[in-house]
Amino acid sequence: MKSKILDLIGVSAAVLCLIHCMAFPLLMLIPLGISHNPYIDLFFLAIGLIVVYRITKHISSFWLKSLFWISIVLIAISIGLDLFFHWHSELIFVGAAGLIMAHLINFKNHKH
Repeated sequence: MKSKILDLIGVSAAVLCLIHCMAFPLLMLIPLGISHNPYIDLFFLAIGLIVVYRITKHISSFWLKSLFWISIVLIAISIGLDLFFHWHSELIFVGAAGLIMAHLINFKNHKH
């Protein structure tokens, strides 16, 4: 039961992260005086790391564990590139989509 709740939290955070990453560049086109804050991305990454760590402790499927961790690593690389080099990478989209898929697969595999 606890893993189902973690999957719901994880997929919710990943979807919000994906919406944030897709909508923010569009908002930059409108002269509102806002700028990108990479610490919001770090917040989503921290939530993702905690949830993925706790979920993958109990998963026996190697490919599902790999999907979770590869997705988190892609997001972390993208955020690192943004923080240190001010380069926005599309890896964050791939990582967020991977996390969403992994959470949905894990949620579907639960015994109800």
